[in-house]
Amino acid sequence: MKYGTWNVSPIDGERTAALSAAGISPLAAAVLVSRGYDTPEKAAGFLSSGHGPLLDPMAMPDMNKAVSRIRQAIAAGERIAVYGDYDVDGITSTCLLTDFLTKQGADCTWYIPARLEEGYGLNEPAIRGLKDQGVSLIITVDCGITAVEEAKLCRELGIDLIVTDHHECKTDLPDAVAVVNPHRHDSQYPFPHLAGVGVAFKVASAVLGDQQRVFREYCDLVSLGTVADVMPLVSENRVMVTAGIAAMQHSRRAGILALMRECQITPGSVTSSTVGYTLAPRINAAGRMGKVELAAELFMTQDREEAAQLAAQLCRLNRQRQAIEAEIYADAVAMLEGVQNPDAIVLAGEHWHQGVVGIVASRLAEDYGCPVFLICLSGDSGKASSRSYGNFPLFSTLEKLEPLLQNFGGHELAAGFTILRENIPEFRRQVTDLARDYRLSHPEGSALELDCAVLPELLTTANVTALEELEPFGASCPRPLLYLEGMRVEQLSEVGGGKHLKLRLSRHGRMLDGIFFSTTACKAAIALGDVVEVAFSPQINEFRGLRTVQLNITDIRPSLACRQAMERERKIYACLVGNGEKNLDWDSLIPPRREFAAVWRYLRDNSAGGSVMDEFTVLSRKIARSAGMPVSFVRTRICLDVLAERGLIQLESGTHVMTIRLTPGPGKVDLENSAILLRLRNQKRGD
Repeated sequence: MKYGTWNVSPIDGERTAALSAAGISPLAAAVLVSRGYDTPEKAAGFLSSGHGPLLDPMAMPDMNKAVSRIRQAIAAGERIAVYGDYDVDGITSTCLLTDFLTKQGADCTWYIPARLEEGYGLNEPAIRGLKDQGVSLIITVDCGITAVEEAKLCRELGIDLIVTDHHECKTDLPDAVAVVNPHRHDSQYPFPHLAGVGVAFKVASAVLGDQQRVFREYCDLVSLGTVADVMPLVSENRVMVTAGIAAMQHSRRAGILALMRECQITPGSVTSSTVGYTLAPRINAAGRMGKVELAAELFMTQDREEAAQLAAQLCRLNRQRQAIEAEIYADAVAMLEGVQNPDAIVLAGEHWHQGVVGIVASRLAEDYGCPVFLICLSGDSGKASSRSYGNFPLFSTLEKLEPLLQNFGGHELAAGFTILRENIPEFRRQVTDLARDYRLSHPEGSALELDCAVLPELLTTANVTALEELEPFGASCPRPLLYLEGMRVEQLSEVGGGKHLKLRLSRHGRMLDGIFFSTTACKAAIALGDVVEVAFSPQINEFRGLRTVQLNITDIRPSLACRQAMERERKIYACLVGNGEKNLDWDSLIPPRREFAAVWRYLRDNSAGGSVMDEFTVLSRKIARSAGMPVSFVRTRICLDVLAERGLIQLESGTHVMTIRLTPGPGKVDLENSAILLRLRNQKRGD
């Protein structure tokens, strides 16, 4: 079980029926009701929200100043540089504005800093290099809001600077011709949650004075950057992403077509998930691996052959990135051996790849259930990527720890910083304290939020397919996460080289297949025959023309009755170990000889290399079922304790897994002389 708390609501039958009567499929209706769209009017408003109006770009702070200066530069033939960032949002922002300005007749070039050598944002060598190229106007996209010193340099060199950004603002803004950012404290723009590419699109729209025309040409790039940057898909973002995904279905942009072809994405099958999980990682790989120019050239080329070559290169880079990611992840896990329930993870590595640690941080945050900070060391300092968990506010936290940092930036959920090596221990101490305080004051942070409970019979191919009516899915509009109870585990197997768990579940004769990625039966703490509760997103699996419903499992846990029984037995075991309460049913607690034999037989027959590794509650159930006995967690644990005491095994309890090593050649051992059993029998007699 990954999440300690599941928040789930039952289906509101009456309101769901009302939406169904209005023509909405039953499953989609149940999800809409759970999300507050509980009348036909509200549901219709949501379903049509992707086709709403766009907001006036001139409402954004300093937009009039930016437009005036850009138009002046175009008219005068000044050299303009669009200065971007190396992630998908930054790349699409750079390509959009560069292409737009060029088509308006501007003498325009672009610059994206090398991630590994230069890092994020404006930097002095780059500014001086652009000055040497004759640039008199720099327009930042997806960066620049914290570039106070760099703005001063631009002014000293006679370069005008326009900052367009969407990141959180510090107190001091750069001294620029214009600072266009919907997060400015004085902003009157109605929707502050645009991606960097969204802000760049607004600038282009304001310069041309025809937002719809610009939107028709660039909505695909806007959609890519917005989804990849995990912006909330509500309000204006929902409008832009809906139109962008529709445009990508039959894209005329050579780069997008080539990348889709290389990824084997068929025309008409693009979704927000396709963008987020297939296209975006390959685009990001360019920046992460120090080849950002490949992605930028992909989106700006009109040559189909060149686009195909660039797309193939991006896919190769992504495979390299995956291999490096696996190595760093293994290093980090090794560093965390023995660590249980951390409040925060702060790790530093000498040879970690700066472009990849952010992905590893995300994986670790999910695996360990806490915010993660990974620092790539080089010399006296390190560059770090951090990822949140349970809504822990990263940017605000880094603001509090600013005296320990050289610089920082980002969002509340993802941020980066540089730090002196000598400051890392103190940073670890302080950030752990802050994370602990936050966890204690926000116990709901690690909760799993489920849309609603459903019955298995509602999960038909027609109903699951109809959930596409709710697209696009993303931040603030997640893919539906549903709840099933009373499901029996009929089949269980580990696939993908043991990395993933495949299940078949049943209830009242209804069979459903499920896949639980990046986990094992041991980690999931389930065994054949268990009755479980499942949190999942339904999806359609197509194989050889057959369409079936598959559960993409987010979490799984034993049934309520089983959880209650386990908790009772944990308390009983604690009493036994601590010589506590004596009014217990001793006859049911002290294992009979046949159970010792069953435990030993199971360990002997299932040991690999002389050891057995398993989650304890799962192990108990496996032993009981192998011997045809009732499950008793207390008696199983007493059996193991006695076997360890008598030297037959060695016990080692980790964060999730118990390791049991069989002792070679112990010979015949008399269990009756066990001090543990003698003590328990004395307690039974009241001695």
